[in-house]
Amino acid sequence: MEKKTINLKEASFTQAINISAQWCKEWGEDLVSEEVLADRIAELTKTRNGLRGFFAYALSDKDCHLLDKLPYSLIYKLNESGDAVTEIVVKNLIMSSAQIIIHRRDNNHEYEIRSENISNRCKAILRLLETKSVTKSVNQVLRDLDDMGNSFDDSVKYDSEQKEFIKKQILDIAQ
Repeated sequence: MEKKTINLKEASFTQAINISAQWCKEWGEDLVSEEVLADRIAELTKTRNGLRGFFAYALSDKDCHLLDKLPYSLIYKLNESGDAVTEIVVKNLIMSSAQIIIHRRDNNHEYEIRSENISNRCKAILRLLETKSVTKSVNQVLRDLDDMGNSFDDSVKYDSEQKEFIKKQILDIAQ
């Protein structure tokens, strides 16, 4: 049987999630060093699908502790990737923060905790990324917040409680 390899530059969003899951599992089992994992992630996140897939998995999977530990080699590589990393982490912070409010309203504590975990991971990453990039991205969000929303196409805008909570979460990055 021939082993199939995926060209990281051509990986779909779903493939990027699966690749990230495999790598995080290998790292968690000490089969891959932090440096090797950071190099792999840097390659994967050079594409939009790779960037989205990696963060979709690493931020949301409760069993992947990579973004809880934030090895220096990973932060170094994420900083090398520039504004694209900052922007996707800020977007995930905004979305997860808005979801926290929705889950609280629905008394869905399990999902509230999941969204809080994503939000906390985002804030931890943003505290370690290049300050100018983070400042630029969060200032843009603060300017555009009234036009942003819960739906994929922003047709359902964030309500006042969500916007206030998002602002609080952004300010919390500086802590």
